[in-house]
Amino acid sequence: MRFRTLGRTDIQVSEIGFGAWGIGGTMWLGATDDESLCALHRAADLGINFIDTAYVYGEGHSEDLIRRFLRERKEPLVVATKIPPKNMTWPAKPGCPLSEAFPYGHIIKCTEKSLERLGVDTIDLQQFHVWQDDWTNVSEWYEAVSTLKAEGKVRHFGISINDHQAENALQAVRSGKIDTVQVIFNIFDQTPQQSLLPLCAKQNVGVIVRVPFDEGGLTGAITPETTFPPGDFRNRYFRGDRKQQVAERVGRLEKLLGEEASSLPELALRFCLQPSAVSTVIAGMRRTRNVERNCAVSDGRKLSSALMATVRQHAWERNFY
Repeated sequence: MRFRTLGRTDIQVSEIGFGAWGIGGTMWLGATDDESLCALHRAADLGINFIDTAYVYGEGHSEDLIRRFLRERKEPLVVATKIPPKNMTWPAKPGCPLSEAFPYGHIIKCTEKSLERLGVDTIDLQQFHVWQDDWTNVSEWYEAVSTLKAEGKVRHFGISINDHQAENALQAVRSGKIDTVQVIFNIFDQTPQQSLLPLCAKQNVGVIVRVPFDEGGLTGAITPETTFPPGDFRNRYFRGDRKQQVAERVGRLEKLLGEEASSLPELALRFCLQPSAVSTVIAGMRRTRNVERNCAVSDGRKLSSALMATVRQHAWERNFY
């Protein structure tokens, strides 16, 4: 496993991180807690040291599982979690006042609850789970974060940008008030390369890439016949004729596979790792076979400029959320 520095922090994070939404057990169905714990342990065995979770991933269940996992590991691991907006609205709506999403007391209370569920004294990286850039200069959230840092409850702080809104964090990045941004970046949504990634590199803000597989679409496993368990988030994400749309686009991408990337998941991860501004790519992986597949990509090899130029032609502007 190779490591990169998380922006202006002194933390070295594995360039493949463990995305812990799926192990929450409520919106991604099909994996048991035992399987999820096995996946976490296999990830650590293979060098993954960065785990990203959130309260809403099973209303704390993901954080609880990570606490159980951390108790059984001896090596230092980096844990990031997220504060849900008080109004529980995703994404944050334009014009929403900060007071409805992240008032001072809510930030403090949620952080203390996460500390308890994770069983740690300090959260390595705390994040807001939604964001509106016009909150940047509202002092209340920054005062709360400063208090948490001063009390040793939070080491670093970042924001998780709304779905497909890479431009909705530029002011925050310029402000110097945040250490990291988490953003959707994949072969289909390449918009972070336009402004966000260059600015983060300039400001030395860490970039955590999420949804590298487009919720499974870029693994090649989604076909028009694919079904998901009742209640699974993907029933909504891939509703209507969307599975057909994805399959057609993925079929064209499969023609690019070869020596540089032998599978779609490998191509997807290598694409996300290509920019030097990216600190880590968090992939959801609930089973050990997927952990092993994803970790194998961390070998330092870069895609050729020719292949990258071709892959860039597969950008697809849409919002399935």
